[in-house]
Amino acid sequence: MIKKPMLRPVLRPLAALLVVSVVGLVPAAMTSALAAGKITFVSQGGTYQEAQTKAILDPAAKLLDITVNQDSIPDAWPQIKAQGATGKPIWDVVDTPTANCLRGGKEGLLEKLDFSKLPNAAAMPEKYRTPYSVAYEFYSTVIGYNKKTLKKVPQSWADFWNVKAFPGTRALRNDPQTVLEAALLADGVPRDKLYPLDVDRAFRKLQQIKPDVTVWWTSGGQSAQLLHDGEVDMTMIWNGRASAVRKDNPDIDFTYKDGILQNTQLCVLKNAPNLPDAIKFVNAAVSPDLQANLPLYIDYGPGNPAAFKTGKITAKRASELPSSPENAAVQTLMSEEWWASDAGIQAKARWLKFMQ
Repeated sequence: MIKKPMLRPVLRPLAALLVVSVVGLVPAAMTSALAAGKITFVSQGGTYQEAQTKAILDPAAKLLDITVNQDSIPDAWPQIKAQGATGKPIWDVVDTPTANCLRGGKEGLLEKLDFSKLPNAAAMPEKYRTPYSVAYEFYSTVIGYNKKTLKKVPQSWADFWNVKAFPGTRALRNDPQTVLEAALLADGVPRDKLYPLDVDRAFRKLQQIKPDVTVWWTSGGQSAQLLHDGEVDMTMIWNGRASAVRKDNPDIDFTYKDGILQNTQLCVLKNAPNLPDAIKFVNAAVSPDLQANLPLYIDYGPGNPAAFKTGKITAKRASELPSSPENAAVQTLMSEEWWASDAGIQAKARWLKFMQ
């Protein structure tokens, strides 16, 4: 049984949360007594959480005979830290960027996973998990472009940087993550040699294109609007946003070539109140069968690549997804470990000076 999420900018006191869970989220007759166990699951809300509810959360709750209470928050890290400090968290499982999982594990805020109890996670590629988390869904940072306004379209970051051969207005994200990778790819660094990032080289390459960047966008919605309205001819953009614009405007397209593949992961808070059920839920949530449901509702790829072997995902649908074997092969898997390192932290600080 699923209790639907509410978007809360800050965590409410426990008593208030219990009141909301019983009164605000489900009819009074539908109580957790109907299920054998329960967990509280946290994600980012919006259409994404609606999609995963249908694809994964509802089926997992039914399969395990548990109640899945949901919460939504754009950035879970402050609450992971705050709840961890109390030693008595009220959340169980969190869907969050991998960097938060690495940071939380390092600070003792997350459970170190015993993969012998998580056979579905253990069967996934090692690069898709950390000691504290496992990949849940994939998205990509790609090059989106307007086919109508460009004489020829970019198919790599080298093309994007080549303002003479590919004239047109450009936009990049106002954030070093993915932008430094794009700069190095544009400068000829092979995908498999990208990390550790050569930060000096990346900033030199960025300095080269900086005068030709019309907008440095700060949100996914802004990047989509820029492309949709024709304010820029090409832009760095997330694949889900690009897909949505393409459906509305056939002149818009994007390529996975030279994309930067990223994921969010599932982690479990240290001393989670419903730890055994939380572990069972994570294992079910990353099972190939439930993972294969996600692309039925949203343009994100399953975290478990075995989902593509279930027969649920057609070849056509797989070609549209960031984590399909074919598309993943032409992209770079972002190293969240590098971005969580001292070098990554210093690169973020340097970015602020670069943008001034």
